[in-house]
Amino acid sequence: MSKQQWRDKLTAEQYYVTREKGTEAPFSGEWLVCKDNGQYHCICCNELLFDSVAQFDSGCGWPSFDAVVDNKNVTLNTDQTHGMQRTEVCCASCDAHLGHVFNDGPTASGLRFCINSVAIDYKKDA
Repeated sequence: MSKQQWRDKLTAEQYYVTREKGTEAPFSGEWLVCKDNGQYHCICCNELLFDSVAQFDSGCGWPSFDAVVDNKNVTLNTDQTHGMQRTEVCCASCDAHLGHVFNDGPTASGLRFCINSVAIDYKKDA
């Protein structure tokens, strides 16, 4: 899709986060805490990314997950912006910026996928 097509499809904040690698304000996202069973999909292309059973409250201000549904659905990129060494998480299907993954998770995986709420869409199990 062209930049204009993405702008037409997404809200201004969704575009900023997913297409320009922005970050939503902490503790502002709709999916920070979700207690129902369901799945999270890419807001841009609907690719399945995370299951609610992998979500946990990390206290960081963004939805956190300890695993992706399928590793082939995300790409991990080195991010050295803002004077930090981080690993960026993108949708493998449309290259949308989702957030970052850190090796400080409290579960057995040791991972904390820190994801912007505006980059994902939640679909509750029927």
